[in-house]
Amino acid sequence: MHTFPLGSFNVGRVGYGAMQLPGPGVFGPPRDHDEAIAVLRRAIELGINHIDTSQFYGPHVANQLIREALHPYPADLALVSKVGAKRDDTGAWLPAQEPDELRAAIEENLETLGTDRLAAVNLRVHDEATDPNSPARVNRELFDRQLTTMIKARDEGLIGGIGLSSVVPEHLRIALDRTEIVTVQNAYNLVDRTSQPLLEACVEHGISFVPFFPLGSAFTADNPVLGHPAVKAEAEKLGRTPAQIALAWTLSVAPNVLLIPGTSSVAHLEENTAVRDITLDEETKRQLDAAA
Repeated sequence: MHTFPLGSFNVGRVGYGAMQLPGPGVFGPPRDHDEAIAVLRRAIELGINHIDTSQFYGPHVANQLIREALHPYPADLALVSKVGAKRDDTGAWLPAQEPDELRAAIEENLETLGTDRLAAVNLRVHDEATDPNSPARVNRELFDRQLTTMIKARDEGLIGGIGLSSVVPEHLRIALDRTEIVTVQNAYNLVDRTSQPLLEACVEHGISFVPFFPLGSAFTADNPVLGHPAVKAEAEKLGRTPAQIALAWTLSVAPNVLLIPGTSSVAHLEENTAVRDITLDEETKRQLDAAA
């Protein structure tokens, strides 16, 4: 299966994430403006029709680059953004969780991208708990108000569907009691499967699951995914890069998984997109499944 529904769009299972387009720390202008534009245009040439972005990438930078490179947008291109955070003047990540902040961020995304409707917008939740799968993490009163804002934006036609990001299964259960959810974004990769219960819930409900950091976090010095002995061994055996092996494994986990690997390099974009053609045999899959 090479595609999966994301709201009203049927998107390729390998998309593109715009988080790496801005400068270091996802802040400020890109290191190479022309290369950033080339990456976006090459993504479309490669058949990618799902781009994930956010107003707080830069801030503003990723959206402005997408608009410069691709507007007017192809009819089948699913532009997905997220709200719930903001940046200060130093680039620090701050929560922006109140309903009026969510609404303003949706409108800002529309303005900077130059569109009147987004395929979906993810509500990035900032609840805190020691156990990421604990229902105690859910601030029910705030979450209900957030959902009301997202539902109103969808019903007004500003967004095609509502997504959730950085949530636990209880968030999804509460949301589904009120409305349709078209996508969920959580951290998930070969060595961090904390969100496995959430992935399984998405499979059950036919909701797309978009793992962020599928290659490990870009904000840590050591990368436990790309540096994992099983990944390196399989990459050498198959003549692929460790990144390609890790991405191919992630695709193999479930048919509703949609990848959005990010890069600011055309060469890396082409490598990432090539995972569409990689099929892991059962022995390789078994070795990687045991890597966690």
